[in-house]
Amino acid sequence: MPRPLFLPTARQTNWLLIVAFSSVGYALYLRYMALESSIVGLACAGGLDTWLCLTRKVVTALFQYSVFGVVALGAAALNLLRPSVVLVGVVLAFGGFGIVLYNVVLSSLAAALLILSLARPVSEAD
Repeated sequence: MPRPLFLPTARQTNWLLIVAFSSVGYALYLRYMALESSIVGLACAGGLDTWLCLTRKVVTALFQYSVFGVVALGAAALNLLRPSVVLVGVVLAFGGFGIVLYNVVLSSLAAALLILSLARPVSEAD
């Protein structure tokens, strides 16, 4: 008898949807209201010291080094080896950030690996 495939429960799926929509929504907010806004860019370059300028600096540093895509790809590879709901959440959060914030190649590859992980059987410990 074959082992059942990895499939999150309905409650876990609802939490994963919240994580995915929240991360993509916040990434869209950051992209269009902080990163691409010339007014915010000029204000932050002029020395404005707010949470938005700090967030802008941190997010800019992270996406320049493809951190969002690398973390999503690493979590997706681990999830492919040993499926876990926590790893799925990490892939959805960082993959959503990566796709919106210019790390499209690695984040899309992570999403493809995430889809493949749904074909994996449930691990023995679960």
